[in-house]
Amino acid sequence: MSLVDVILGRRSIRRYEPEEIPKDVLDKILEAGRQAPSAANRQPWHFIVLTDHEIKKQLSKWMFTKHVKNSAVTIVGCANTGFIDRKWSTIGTSIALQNMAIAAWAMGVGSCWIGGFKESKVKQLLEIPDKWKVVALVSFGYPAEKPHPKRRKPIEKIVGFNKF
Repeated sequence: MSLVDVILGRRSIRRYEPEEIPKDVLDKILEAGRQAPSAANRQPWHFIVLTDHEIKKQLSKWMFTKHVKNSAVTIVGCANTGFIDRKWSTIGTSIALQNMAIAAWAMGVGSCWIGGFKESKVKQLLEIPDKWKVVALVSFGYPAEKPHPKRRKPIEKIVGFNKF
């Protein structure tokens, strides 16, 4: 399967099998994030890899979605806001998380991007320093569902050539 096929076939997974992700697979997922581009190659990110069920259960109390507690792993993507312009540190961290989600899918591991959470509670629970912003969380696990493709806007509505 080509990389483009992986990207086009990826779906958000919210139900996971009760199966751990092997260390070598998780290491490749993390490496995909580490290799992401960032402004001036500053790599303004830090990732907290959550495998402890009790921590994930506690964390899910402060989210708009509850599937984190049943994930094999949830990665908390943090951006260093004191390092460079906050905008670029957030974008770089987002790119790294997306790399992880795509790499995971290529290896049969599902994921779901989570942006709805109470940042202050997440920071407190995970002891994240003040200069760090929680950009997003991504849950990972082997899929226990096969979601259908979501409707997308036609390409003509989202792309302009040489002008808006």
